[in-house]
Amino acid sequence: MKILTVAIPNHHFFQWVNQLEEAGYEVYWFDITDSGPSSQKIPWVTQIKGWKLKWDFPLRFRIKGALPKLYETIQQWNEHAVEDAFAKAYQEIRPDIIHCFEMQLSGLPILSVIQDLPVPLIYSSWGSDLFDFKRLGVSQNAATAFLKRTDYLITDCKRDQAIAKANGFEETFLGVFPGNGGLTIEASSIKRLEHRNTILIKGYDDGVGKASIVLNALERVDKAILQDKQIIIYSADRSIETQIKNSERLSLLAMQIYSRHSFINNVQLLKVMGNSCIHIANSLSDGMPNALLEAMGMGAFPIQSNPGGATEEVITDGKNGFLIQDPLDINGIANLIEKALDDKSLRKSAQEFNTAFIRKNYNRTILQSQIVSLYQQVYTNRNS
Repeated sequence: MKILTVAIPNHHFFQWVNQLEEAGYEVYWFDITDSGPSSQKIPWVTQIKGWKLKWDFPLRFRIKGALPKLYETIQQWNEHAVEDAFAKAYQEIRPDIIHCFEMQLSGLPILSVIQDLPVPLIYSSWGSDLFDFKRLGVSQNAATAFLKRTDYLITDCKRDQAIAKANGFEETFLGVFPGNGGLTIEASSIKRLEHRNTILIKGYDDGVGKASIVLNALERVDKAILQDKQIIIYSADRSIETQIKNSERLSLLAMQIYSRHSFINNVQLLKVMGNSCIHIANSLSDGMPNALLEAMGMGAFPIQSNPGGATEEVITDGKNGFLIQDPLDINGIANLIEKALDDKSLRKSAQEFNTAFIRKNYNRTILQSQIVSLYQQVYTNRNS
């Protein structure tokens, strides 16, 4: 079986594909962005890269940096169209299955090519891809056309199955799976409640991510509660770093920042989660965040926004976490932080519930056989 995957270079995509390494499938990756060298995270996959440039001319990067407008003009005739490059790859590979990861970034750029191809199309929806497609710049007509072409759908939350059906999807739903194909939890890194003293915050603040609101809320939390706490902000946008520097209250806290533009190893992040009393992530739009699932699996009490009801699929408010009802409500978030830090009994019971829940429902080893069988199901259906 030949599987042609289409995706941007993405950590979750690499993790998903690596579930197939021992399955005996021929797996190809068409890098829709054609950015960077071949990925060493999936060395066993045949990677289709280097398709974009017609001529890698001398001093290209120097011109790109020094004369960006001239560079854009040159590239208008120096780049192959993505449709042509993908059509060529398809003709050479003749795959049994095409699998697009995300509609906006990977599916729509090649829709004109795959529209009439006699091959099943799997589409994996992640994050805001379906939930907020209009804000992302996808027209209703484009979304409907792509969903009508989709033969098999995978989502990262139940919410998006209904959205897909409402916008033209009529075929087979393969199920809800985490975007990365499952979690590997190191039990030895899950600390007992009394050994947790870290407040962990996801630092996205890009218009959709609202970490700045969380920091505003933190300024209103009782100082006594934060005295013995270390605060770690990961994937922090530059605006977050600036906000902290300009805040007299925040700058006095024991705080460590990992920039969004610097790499933090996933194993290292999981260890931090295993030492965290609470994990806070706040956004206007999302699917089922992998970071939320990881934090729950490592025993950190989750305080999470709930766009479109996705997060409530795994969090029962007040039982195993707190749902942020309004991601712009500073006082409301401050109250949730104080309640979580004050209520050790709640955090203890939530830790016990969440670690068991993630181990049962999101274990990477258990999900691997299910993911491998999805492709076999599609292949069998095609040839029956």
